[in-house]
Amino acid sequence: MEVEGWDFLNSPPVKTVRFGGSVAETLDKLRKGDSSDYELLKHQLADPDIKDSQIISWLQEFRGCMTQLTKDHEQLIYTVLRLPWVGRSQAVVDEFLAFLSNLVSAQTVYLCACLKMVVSHFTPKRVTICEGGVDISESEDEEDTDLPRNFDLCHQALQLIIRYVPSTSRFLMPILQDGFPFVQKSPRTLECYVHNLLRLTVYVPSIRRDVLELIVGQLLKLDVSASREEIEEAEENQNQSQNQDQPEEGLFDMDEDMTAEQPHRTNMMAHPVAERLDTLMVVLMAYIRDICNVDGSFHAERTKELYKDLLSVFDKLILPTHASGHVQYTLFYLCSFKLALAEAFLDHLWKVLQNPTQPAILRQAAAGYMGSFMARAKFVPVLTVRACLDLLLTWIHAYIDSQDSSGRQVCCDISLHGPFYAACQAVFYTLVFRHRAMLEANMKKGLEYLQSLNLERLVMCQLNPLKVCLPSVTSMFAAITRKYQVVFCYTIIERNNRQVLPVVRSSAGGDGVTTNTNPLDSFFPFDPYLLKRSGQLIEPLYQAWDDLAETDLLPPKTAQEAQKEDEDDFLSGETPHGDAMLGLTPSSYGSNVCSPNSGGATLSHDIKTSLFRNESNI
Repeated sequence: MEVEGWDFLNSPPVKTVRFGGSVAETLDKLRKGDSSDYELLKHQLADPDIKDSQIISWLQEFRGCMTQLTKDHEQLIYTVLRLPWVGRSQAVVDEFLAFLSNLVSAQTVYLCACLKMVVSHFTPKRVTICEGGVDISESEDEEDTDLPRNFDLCHQALQLIIRYVPSTSRFLMPILQDGFPFVQKSPRTLECYVHNLLRLTVYVPSIRRDVLELIVGQLLKLDVSASREEIEEAEENQNQSQNQDQPEEGLFDMDEDMTAEQPHRTNMMAHPVAERLDTLMVVLMAYIRDICNVDGSFHAERTKELYKDLLSVFDKLILPTHASGHVQYTLFYLCSFKLALAEAFLDHLWKVLQNPTQPAILRQAAAGYMGSFMARAKFVPVLTVRACLDLLLTWIHAYIDSQDSSGRQVCCDISLHGPFYAACQAVFYTLVFRHRAMLEANMKKGLEYLQSLNLERLVMCQLNPLKVCLPSVTSMFAAITRKYQVVFCYTIIERNNRQVLPVVRSSAGGDGVTTNTNPLDSFFPFDPYLLKRSGQLIEPLYQAWDDLAETDLLPPKTAQEAQKEDEDDFLSGETPHGDAMLGLTPSSYGSNVCSPNSGGATLSHDIKTSLFRNESNI
C-alpha cells in the first residue's frame, strides 16, 4: 500500500488492530500459568466500541478451539456471550449464530448461559442518558426501529439451539420466569416480553401451558392491584381535566400533529396499571385469535388444545383469585369462537360446583363464574341457559331435601352452606339478565318454564337464600318474578330487613356481628370490562345491563336511583372490587359438609355434547 497521499485521519483502518496472541495461543499460555494475554483478551472483548470485523475475527478463532473452552473458562465465555451481536451486520449475526451452535454442541454446560443471553434480548435495550459526563437516568429504548429484526434473530437463535440440543425446553421455563420484567416496567417493555414468550410457544409447544401460566400470573398481579373504582376514578379525573383544558371553539386552530395524536391518547388508560394490563390483554387476545384461526378459517384441533391449556391455567390461577376484573375475559373471548367451547366451559364450572370434594370456596367461585357467564355472554343461547338452570335448580332442590331430611336444625350459616347460596345467587342473577330472552319468543311457554323451576320453594326454604344473596340481585329478582307472578319475594325480604342480623359467620371467618350486605363475598367475574383497547374485542360479545328497560319493575325510589348517569350495571357499588390482594378468596376450605351428591350429572346430558365428547361440534 502506498503511503503517499493517504489521508490517515479520514480513512478507515485497513487492518483490525488487536493486542496479544490468538485465542488458541492465549489459552495455551494460561495453561502454563501466564494469564496476562487472557485478561487482555477479556478486556478487548468487553470494549463497547468493538468493531464488526473484530467480532467476526474473534468468533472465528473461538470456533476453532471449542473443545478447549471447558467450564474453567466460563468468565471468558460469558464475556463473549455479551458481545453486541443483535443489531449488527448480517455477517456478525451469521458468525455469532454459528458460534452458538458450536458452543451448545461441544460444551452443553453453557446451554443455560446461552438461553439467558437470548432471552435478555426479548425487551428493548436500555439506554443511559448523560449530562455533563454524569449518568442521570436509564430507560428502555422503546423507539428502536430495529426491534422486529432483533426479535426475529432471537427466535432464530433459540430454534438453532433447540435443533442441536433437543432437551432445551426443559431448561427454558426457569429462565423465562427469571427474565420476566417487573410489572411496574413500561407497557412497551412488558408488551415485547409477553409477545416473545407467546411467539416462543409456536415452535416449542411443550411449554405453552407453563408460559400461559407465567403470563396470566403476572397479569393477575396487575389486575388485582388496580380496583374497578380506582380505574373509573382515574378516567373520570382525566376527562374532567381534558374538558377544563379544552379551549373555546373557534378561538384558535389546534396544531395538526396534536389532532392526529388525539385518537391514540383517548385509547390510553388514565390509570398506569390499567394501561399496562390493557396492553398485555391486547397481545394475549391477538395470540388466542391467531392460534384459533389459520388463513382466516377456524382451526378446531388447535383451538381445542389451546382451550385445554387455558382451562388448566384458569383452574390453577384465575378461579382461586378474588376480584380479578379482566384476565378471566381471555376464556370469555375464546369461548365466543364456537358454542361448543362455551358449553364445555359451563360444563367444567358445573362439575366444580357440584363436586363435594372440592374446597367450598372454589365451588362458590365456580357458581359465580357460571351465573355471570350465562348472564353476560351474548353468544350463549337461551337453550343452553335453560339447560344450565335445570341442572342448578335440580341440585338446589336436592340440597334442600337433604337439609329437610337431616333431622338437624337448619340455620343460615354461610360457612356450612356457601356453595348452596352461591348457586342460588347464580340462578337469580341469570334470570335477571336472561328472563326477557326466555319470554319474548313464546310468553306462554316461557312462563310455564319459569313456573316449572319451583322457585317458590327455593325462596321459602329455611336456608333463606334471599337473606344472604346480594340485595341488588334479590330486589331485581323479586321485581321480575312479581311482574310475571312466578313467585312473591317481598314478604320474605321485608321480614329479613326487620330482623336484627344474627351472628352470621361469613366466609372470611370470625363470629363478629355484622351488617355486611355482601356476606357471601359475592364476586361477578364478568362485570363490565373497563380496558379500552382490548375491550373493543369484548364489547360485541357482551350483554350490558339495560337500566331503562327495567325501571318499570322497581319501586319508585329504586327506579330513580337506577337512572344515575354512567351507571351501566345495577350492581354498581355493591360488589367488592377494591383492596384485593392476589390470592385465594377469603373463605373456609373445610366447609364441604351438607353437600348432596348430584349423582354425577353433567351439563352435556342436557345440551349438546361438550367439546371433548364430540369434537365435531367445534
